[in-house]
Amino acid sequence: MKTLEQYREEFKQKKLMTMPLAGTIVWFILGCMALVLPQEKMVLPLYIGTGSIFYLALFLSKFTGEKLLVKSAEMNPFDKLFLYTMVMSLFCFSMAIPFGLQDYTSLPMTIGILTGLMWLPISWTIQHNVGIVHTTLRTLLIVIAWFAFPENRFVTIPFIIVFVYAISLVQLYLRHKKVHALLATPVANS
Repeated sequence: MKTLEQYREEFKQKKLMTMPLAGTIVWFILGCMALVLPQEKMVLPLYIGTGSIFYLALFLSKFTGEKLLVKSAEMNPFDKLFLYTMVMSLFCFSMAIPFGLQDYTSLPMTIGILTGLMWLPISWTIQHNVGIVHTTLRTLLIVIAWFAFPENRFVTIPFIIVFVYAISLVQLYLRHKKVHALLATPVANS
């Protein structure tokens, strides 16, 4: 039986780029759609798009080589934590939907912020600031955009999320490269 720290080290070796890549694609498509559709027509695409990020990631994982779904016998406790954070993000819709019924323009903000919270446990798990930077930057920029661009919330907020994802993807790539460079370095004998 491995220790929790050994499981963490194993989890830290993963790329962790497929889900953010899927999120980037979906939010980019939503932003582009909002350029041509009126705001009130963006509610259903927002729900469908954000709800499909995981399924798109499953498809993309065939090309990235990441295993998003593993058999429970192969599952690392941190894989389980990641799945729990995804479910947590889905439960956030229970807050976004009632506010969306009151003011549908709140949806990009509420869904954008609430689903971005799953990045915080990732930072703790991989012992890297990518999730802290992602969640903080995403939340601050979304709130600013929501107040600054009330007529274009469905456009500006998705593109802000894409921008933050781009930063995170670069951070994840550099982190993964560094982790594997350290693994390849031979340990010196004392």
